Amino acid sequence: FSALGSNVLRMSSGVQVKPKTAVQKSKTSFPLLCSPEPVIKTQPKPSDKLNPKTIDPFGAHSRPPSAFAAIYAKGGIPCRLMHGSVKHRLQWECLPETVPFDPLLVTLAEGLRETKHPYTFVSKEGFKELLMVEGAAEKAIPLLPHLVPVLKAALAHSDDEVFQRGMDALVQLNAVVGPSLNDHLKHLLTNLSRRLMDKKFREKITVALRKLEQYGGKVS
Repeated sequence: FSALGSNVLRMSSGVQVKPKTAVQKSKTSFPLLCSPEPVIKTQPKPSDKLNPKTIDPFGAHSRPPSAFAAIYAKGGIPCRLMHGSVKHRLQWECLPETVPFDPLLVTLAEGLRETKHPYTFVSKEGFKELLMVEGAAEKAIPLLPHLVPVLKAALAHSDDEVFQRGMDALVQLNAVVGPSLNDHLKHLLTNLSRRLMDKKFREKITVALRKLEQYGGKVS
């Protein structure tokens, strides 16, 4: 009763107790998750230009990732490199037989021009294993107009390993599609003949040409 009397005396004295506003309540019970903070810009030191630790790999002047690397990073390639004690292998997220060739086979062919690990292995082995599935010929033949320019770019690459991967992929593709590739060979043989002057590729190119003739028949 004494407490009630004291409250009446406070109210009668004219002192009003203001209730907390909705804003004030929200500040106490629901703190802001993204409260803005002032950004303090620091002036770069002259020595920063020479220090590689200060280089932002995602800066405006950094080299953007290739199309294949970007697709691989986003999970667009349904296989991953598995490191083994003796040799590496690919692990597919689903059976290769169930993977649509369009556009994966073309994407893997584009990856043949990669020069960094693991893209070099994934593109080379993925292209090879995809062509080994049942019914690969029926799936690959409609894609030849898209595959030939990509393989041509690999054969014209200045990097020896890229050229070798492109030549191997061409032979693998020809073994699957057979004479269907004959109409496109004229776009590819020029880049092969240019490397015939290189001693380290002369024998390999000769073997590849014999296989192209074998798989393509008399017309080739």
